[in-house]
Formats: sequence, structure tokens, C-alpha cells
Amino acid sequence: MVVPELGPWRAAGPRVRRIASAVRPRLAHAVRTAKPQVTRLISTVRPLLADLPRPRSLSTLRYTAGAATAGLVLAAGVVTLSGPWDATGQRTAERDRATALEHARGADQDRKSVVWGKSGPADTRQAPAAGGTALADVLGPLLGSAALGEGHTAVVVDAATGKRLYSVGPDKGLTPASTTKLATAAAALNALGPDHRFTTRTALRGDTSELVLVGGGDPTLTAHAKADGWASLRTLATRTAKALRERGIHKIALSYDTTLYAGPALHPIGVNDNLAPVSALVADEGRTDGSASGPVRRVADPAQDAARKFAGFLRAAGVDTTGPAPAKGAAPAESVASVSSPPLSALVERMLTNSDNDIAEALARQTALASGQPGSFAGGAKAIAGQLRKLGLPLTGAAFHDGSGLDRDDRLTAGLLTAILVEAGTPGHPGLRPLLTGLPIAHFTGTLSARYADGAAGLVHAKTGTLTGVNTLAGTVVDQDGRLLAFAFLASGTTDPMAAQSALDKTATALSACGCG
Repeated sequence: MVVPELGPWRAAGPRVRRIASAVRPRLAHAVRTAKPQVTRLISTVRPLLADLPRPRSLSTLRYTAGAATAGLVLAAGVVTLSGPWDATGQRTAERDRATALEHARGADQDRKSVVWGKSGPADTRQAPAAGGTALADVLGPLLGSAALGEGHTAVVVDAATGKRLYSVGPDKGLTPASTTKLATAAAALNALGPDHRFTTRTALRGDTSELVLVGGGDPTLTAHAKADGWASLRTLATRTAKALRERGIHKIALSYDTTLYAGPALHPIGVNDNLAPVSALVADEGRTDGSASGPVRRVADPAQDAARKFAGFLRAAGVDTTGPAPAKGAAPAESVASVSSPPLSALVERMLTNSDNDIAEALARQTALASGQPGSFAGGAKAIAGQLRKLGLPLTGAAFHDGSGLDRDDRLTAGLLTAILVEAGTPGHPGLRPLLTGLPIAHFTGTLSARYADGAAGLVHAKTGTLTGVNTLAGTVVDQDGRLLAFAFLASGTTDPMAAQSALDKTATALSACGCG
């Protein structure tokens, strides 16, 4: 089985057992719905698991013999490129291996010429090995389905060797919808690094009693009583109140600063339940209910909403507060208190798993600032392209206008999407790994949790994309020969979104069942 960097996971036996126990109920269901694929994985991976230490108590894994074995297989063999399991968003074993893998960078250059079409024809349909089935014979009829509209592009790459196995229109730019978030993730991780955090702070303005709440562009800042590991507005208020009392201050005028970002706050699509106005200060993505993902009505002014909630928390902490009002002038330098987001790796995983548009647009702006561009839609789009160019990725046919893919003028190619996926798995760029660990898992997590019930459950890890008339899917899958494949399918002119979605799922499932040489 070709699974990159499997070695470190043998050494992570205790963590694998904890994972298996945590996901036991869903793994049992996966065994029932994906028995052929699980059987294939068991026979392929069992030799690789022989060295894992046995659990102290077999009762912790004994929910059925088949499910126990499948749990270890899926955890150690498939979930190595899925997630997010690590509480920090970046698996510890990956981080520990990063330095040791630097020596392999030279080999990556040889892969790029194959993966990204720098040699050979741009449109290829790979012939099968002796006795095999041509991949074109498997994918052609499925991608030719009337459900996929007036046109499609597709690329399939062997992620381990970098060999392009199948392609149709690899350099043709089509509207990518939310698969744009793969490009946003790669650009943000490359510009900022997986350990970067976004800080929200309070500061006093000179000798006055004006306290400024300074937005740091953290899209995951929460005002909920239970923060679940994200930066908490309540915690910031508690820390601020304590620091003010220590200064002998018991009454303040609250203002808020959002000058980190520039340009229009409203996306070109206008007011929409899929995205709040983009602001450097926002709590719970401006949602008007208790949800954490999916479309819902948003507040008109996220910064004002967050500041009002913060004022209430200050009062509850014993500080008399007036306001809030927008701050005037530059943010003051004297910080009082602060809270920081989890590492960028965790934000990327949440963005990809849930297809979170608010995080995507925030990361586009943060990438812009790190690249010397204005923190705006235009600056983010320019910065994303610039960071992908720095990675040496193929931008022919690509055009960026936002970070989320909600803009219908965005254009990505199947060749670029598979190149991003392959690059994220290379030893030379371990910082890009959250792009893979954040991919939704078929029938398990995120936007794929309700899909693949009768298909490749647990085997397909992919980012979805859907707009009116547009359906896309890009990710990874293990085929019958044990190869890890990166794929991208883009369809335009679709008229029935559910039928198009089903057609793409059938195509990815066929990849998992294919032994195509």
C-alpha cells in the first residue's frame, strides 16, 4: 500500500489505539457499507501493522473481530492522510519528522515535470499495464454522464510517483466553486506557516480611559460560553478586567479597531447566508444562531456585534463600560490583554472539512498581508496566486477573485488542483500537510459525511464544490493496487446538482475499485 510516511505511525501505536476507540461506532458502520474496500485494505496493510504493540486490554477494541481490524487499518492506513484527529490540527508525528525529511527536496523536482505536465502531452489517457484495464475505459463513461453538464475536466495522478495517469483538459480553467479553498489553504500555509496564530487584543489609548478592542483577523474567535479550544471573547474580557483593576481603572469607554483589513467587507455576491461581511473583528462568524458551520443569516456589522458582546462581558467582570464605538486613529500600542487562535493548521482543517467560507476569506486576507498586499478581496486573490507561483505550481488557466470560491469568475484547472494535493504530500513541504488532513472523509466527516453510504466510505478524502450549474470534487483515494491517487473532477453547466454530485461520487468510487495498472 502506498501511504506516504507510514513509518512514523508505527511508532504512534498508542495514538492509533485511541483513534480507533474514539471512532469505533462509525468504523463499524463503514465496515458494513464498504466491506469490499475494507477487505482489500486489511489484506494490504496487515503486514505493515505487525510491529504495532498490542493493546493492554483487547476488550477496548473488541466490538467485532472484523471491525477491530478495520479500525486499525483505517486509522493507520487511511486516516494518516485524514483528520483532524490531533487537537492542535497538525499531527505531532508529522511535525517531528519535518526536519528529517528536508533532505528529500531534491527528488521532488523530478516529480514536478511529470505531475504538472512539463513534459509529455497535456491531454493523456494512460494505457494499462499488461492484463489491466485502461483508466480511460473506467472513467470515460462515468465522466461522460449527462448529469455532468456541458463540459468537464479531469486529472488523476499517482501521488507517490507523480505520474499522471489520466487527464482531460488539464489546463482548461473552469469555475471551481469551493475547491478554491485548496488553493487558499496552500497559499496561507506557505505564507504564514502551520504554527501561525491570530491574536485579538485590548489596548489603552494613551492616558485616557478609552479601551480599544483590536481585531486581529481571527475568524474562529468565539463568544460562546464553551470555547471548545478556540480563542474566547469571554476570556479576553476576564483578562482585560483583571488587568484594568490592577491599574486602578474601573470605568472605561470601549471602542473597536478593524483597520487590519482594507477594501469592501461585502463579497461581490452581496448579502448571503454563506458568508458574513469580512472583518478583522468577528465573533462566531457573525452567525445569528448557535451553529458553527453551514449557511445561516449573519449580522450586518460583525465588528460592532462582537464589540457589544465584549462590552457585556466586561460589565459582568466588574468594569463599568460605555460604548462601543468605532475607534479613531491608529490602534494604540499599549496592550492590556490578548487571546490567540489555535495554530493555522487547525483553522485550515476546519475550513476544508466544513467548507467554511468565512475562514477562507479571512485566510486570503491574512495571506495578502503576509505577502505585502492590502488585506482585501483583490489583495487576497493576488497573494494566493503569488504564493502558488512560489511553490512552482502551474497557474495556466487559473484566475482568483476570492478565497472561498463563491465568486463565479474564479477559474482553476484540474491540473492545478492535483498539483496542490501532490505538493502537500511531498517531504519537502511538511507545512502543507494540514491541506490533506483537513479533507472531508467519505461518509465520515464534514461535507462528505452524508455521501458515499453505498460507495467508498472512508476511502475517498476530498474537497467538494457546488454552485448553481457547477459541481467539483478534488482529493485523494487508495485504489485496488494500493496506490494513493490524487484526483480532480470539474463539471460546468450541470442542471441537477444532486445528480451531478452522485455522478462525481460514482467516479471517485470507481477509482477506489480500479486496478488499472
